[in-house]
Amino acid sequence: MTAKAFQQDFQVIQSFYNHITALSASPKAIWWLIGIAVAEASVFPIPVDVLLIPMLLARIDRVWMTAFVCTGASVFGGVLGWLIGAFLMAHVAMPIAHFYHADQRIFALETLFRKYGVWIILGKGLTPLPYKFVTLAAGAAHFPLPTFIAASLLTRGARFFLEAALIRMFGEKVRSFIERRLALVLMGALLIIVGGVVLVECL
Repeated sequence: MTAKAFQQDFQVIQSFYNHITALSASPKAIWWLIGIAVAEASVFPIPVDVLLIPMLLARIDRVWMTAFVCTGASVFGGVLGWLIGAFLMAHVAMPIAHFYHADQRIFALETLFRKYGVWIILGKGLTPLPYKFVTLAAGAAHFPLPTFIAASLLTRGARFFLEAALIRMFGEKVRSFIERRLALVLMGALLIIVGGVVLVECL
């Protein structure tokens, strides 16, 4: 990937980012949230959090419902991504990956899915790392769909409801923390979970 190509991609993504953030004030914001959450889990380059956080701040009295809607839409989008990876790998999934210069990442994730399974969803689903690559790779590896849905509900729900809880408790004051450091907190929680499982298996 050349520096010029990277700069062009960055400018496109930055333009999307600015536009999406502005949508939080729209009367139809909830529908935008659903659409972006679905797309982000299968084809879209920007995490849905950039719209979710301003929406949570705008309607603190509805944070739980907003998080619930976002979780459902994200998991539905994940299922679409799984189906694309499983049945349209060559014609749809790989062109999507190529557009984001992530061809090798898809193949690497597919290999990891075959080896580690649900732990890949737990690791990627909690973080702002591109969830769409996880969903496409899970489908390509034909990872069991019911398990994929259950793990996605757990991880995406944990992320969005934690954001809702922090906004509910602290409001605007916690926005910077969520945007910059929430991923570290979630990764720490994941390490604790993994450590607990390993400990139980060793006993």
